[in-house]
Amino acid sequence: MLQVTEVNGDVVFKVRVMPRSSKNCLAGVYNDALKIRLTAAPLEGKANEACRAFLAKRLGVPRARVEIVGGHTSRNKVVRAYGLNAEKVLKALMP
Repeated sequence: MLQVTEVNGDVVFKVRVMPRSSKNCLAGVYNDALKIRLTAAPLEGKANEACRAFLAKRLGVPRARVEIVGGHTSRNKVVRAYGLNAEKVLKALMP
């Protein structure tokens, strides 16, 4: 199950990115992380930016309110979304 933690009015959760996929989409949960397929290649931060944009769109917030705070060069990332609560994040990201 996706684990979402509330920290000072923000939420923090884990993401597992699968770059170079055929389309951008949610692919379920991997351990306690959200699994996301992205078309972007993992070069020069393109997959990180695609991840931020995808999550911002799903959460209904500007991209500036979604930040990757850990795992910049890894498939496993830690994401912080500003000004949201865990309930809204789970509702937007879980089928």
